Amino acid sequence: MSTRDFIEKDYYAALGVAKDADAAAIKKAYRALARDLHPDKNPGNAQAEAKFKEASEAYGVLSDPAKRKEYDEARRLFGSGGFRPGAGGGGFPPGGFPAGSAGQPFDLGDLFGAASGGGGARAGGGLGDLFGGLFGGGGGGATGTRSRQQAASGPARGQDVETEATLAFDEAVLGVTVPLRMQSPGSCPTCHGSGAKPGTAPHTCPVCNGAGVTSRSQGAFAFSEPCRECRGSGTVVDDPCATCKGSGITDQVRTITVRIPAGVKDGQRIRLAGKGAPGRRGGPAGDLFVVVHVTGSELFGRSGDDLTLDVPISFAEAALGTTLTVPTLDGTVSLKVPPGTAGGRTFRVRGRGVHGKGRTGDLLVTVSIAVPTSLDAEARAAVEELAARIDEDPRPQVTAAVRAGGGV
Repeated sequence: MSTRDFIEKDYYAALGVAKDADAAAIKKAYRALARDLHPDKNPGNAQAEAKFKEASEAYGVLSDPAKRKEYDEARRLFGSGGFRPGAGGGGFPPGGFPAGSAGQPFDLGDLFGAASGGGGARAGGGLGDLFGGLFGGGGGGATGTRSRQQAASGPARGQDVETEATLAFDEAVLGVTVPLRMQSPGSCPTCHGSGAKPGTAPHTCPVCNGAGVTSRSQGAFAFSEPCRECRGSGTVVDDPCATCKGSGITDQVRTITVRIPAGVKDGQRIRLAGKGAPGRRGGPAGDLFVVVHVTGSELFGRSGDDLTLDVPISFAEAALGTTLTVPTLDGTVSLKVPPGTAGGRTFRVRGRGVHGKGRTGDLLVTVSIAVPTSLDAEARAAVEELAARIDEDPRPQVTAAVRAGGGV
């Protein structure tokens, strides 16, 4: 608590009591404010939360006779403005009151006893004891401790595991069952996950009494953190297992059979529930995530759920028309190419693409005109004769632009 707080904050006004109020009146006023302003009763209300903190701070000072005396003296000395820290006059140093007085955290234990004027702190008490009774919660006392023990010593879910699988193009499209050999955490086969040497057993942590957490107070609030003695497990192993060094877990190599669904893509991450590391103390296993890598195909490409295939045809087939037999991933199909087909035209073969969820893609076949790279004399003469017979400009728009002198 700083000197500025003592001078500038009116703790009596914060609790709504007179400056000569006795301890019982201060306690009664604070309990009433705590009941009305507690964040559990006013979720999301920032104003109520601020007033609750202000009332808690005020009670922390006024409920302690020594702190209250120092506060009253500070208000009398500096309240008129004649003596303020850093203002050239006397007073306390800028850092506030000396340690051990107003700077020390205060204890709200006397709130947690009986509502009457007497009585000390209840065993195991904390903020949870006070507000658990007010709002129906179970954050403190024996009930809260049992809950924390159950959380620490109860079933724990196993870790998630990630591995990779490389599939051929057709396996990714059609789906496949593959064995996966992987190394992942699992229950130690020597101690069966207890972490203790065979013939011995873990015992309850003496620091946290099996709760797995310890509490510390800072000001008016209590904070919980994992117990450093047992690392949050609630138990201590005196004679650790030699295989797992007391962790209860070892890296194990295992092989599982996994069904990869049809239509997976390169880089896709597949979740397999319950196929990860085994759980602890009877808890469920984690999940297995398989990152799929798909090799390319010499024939096919992929566009979403459609497969693509480029098929060259001769000039004669393009001019006269033909029926092509083309491959698919699960057989062959016949494709009719009409006469006069231009290079680059795409034909759709329905239902012969990727078998995805709720939809099957198509096979898109794009034809290109294959041009001979070399001609003998007889073939060359035949092509020249054909060119002479065909009186058709293959590029009329380009020709028109040239005749017009170029440009658009």
